[in-house]
Amino acid sequence: MTAAAAAAGAPEPDLIARREGTVGVIRLNRPKAINAVTLEMFRDVDKALDQFEADPAVGVILLEGAGERGLCAGGDIRALWESSKVKGDLGKILWREEYILNARIARFAKPYVSFMDGIVMGGGVGLSAHSSHRVVTERTKLAMPEVGLGFFPDVGGTWLLARSPGEVGTYFGLTGQTMNGPDAVYAGFADAVVPSGKLAALREALTKLRPGVTSAEVKGVIDGFATGETSGPVAAIEPQIDRWFGFDRMQDIVAALQADSSELAQATLKTLNEKSPRGMVVALKLLRLARASRSLEQCLVREYRAALEVFASDDFREGVRAAVIDKDRNPKWSPARIDDVTPEMVAPYFAEIGADELKL
Repeated sequence: MTAAAAAAGAPEPDLIARREGTVGVIRLNRPKAINAVTLEMFRDVDKALDQFEADPAVGVILLEGAGERGLCAGGDIRALWESSKVKGDLGKILWREEYILNARIARFAKPYVSFMDGIVMGGGVGLSAHSSHRVVTERTKLAMPEVGLGFFPDVGGTWLLARSPGEVGTYFGLTGQTMNGPDAVYAGFADAVVPSGKLAALREALTKLRPGVTSAEVKGVIDGFATGETSGPVAAIEPQIDRWFGFDRMQDIVAALQADSSELAQATLKTLNEKSPRGMVVALKLLRLARASRSLEQCLVREYRAALEVFASDDFREGVRAAVIDKDRNPKWSPARIDDVTPEMVAPYFAEIGADELKL
């Protein structure tokens, strides 16, 4: 935006992309919505990456969020809900472009730094956790809470969660619980904890790096600001998590939690009881298939098939209604019990979709 436009009070765009020194900055700029990402913003990120990839003066990409509350609260769920209600095609279009962008970020040729400060959820994880240098802070609240919306951890979330130590990823994926910064490092969603008060100095240091800087050099700069923390509160309870979540059927996970009278087990059970039974069964199967997968791309193709099925489902509309639209926090899931989720209900989430298959 020109200085004249700014002075005239013209609104800033939802995505700001510009070069600062040798850094190609991509700023999500919807602070009132905690930078929730729209289809247009995903397209603008992709265009910015085109520009920065081709610009020899850009050595590093930096993803950041405007405002104090977080990098990104996820995708624009309300728009998806409205499209789903009228059997529209926003899900098909948005998720295809978003997942292709997630894969692009993972493969991006130049070092890509994400400042994962504050809230980082859903689609925000997709834009940041596949990057080459992932910085969290003491304010980070990272989560994949999709099973609470009748959905599953997507944007390559199944790939990341399946590579967390032990059953930590299964726990985070099925409960939607929040990771702090050190646990995000432990779970493989981040690389370094930097105090939020040092982000401005780190950002300044990045702008001074030379074009053509290596990933190792960028890591060295980040490490100079990092605390060195590599595990948080969830790492400390991994033995229990591994015992409860080390099964391939939701019924067995629930039974293991029911058999444990500890406060933690019962609290975890209560959390699972609030989630979509169908969403959890689909998510668990996706996580187990991801564990055997060779690449992020394989997981994204599988997630896309499942996402299109979710988009057409009553559970998704009901989950979003209860959490985002009416906010009564009282979804009526269909079916209401894990035992009533049949293989016939789950099969369509994993079926090939012909011409609609995601091509990466």
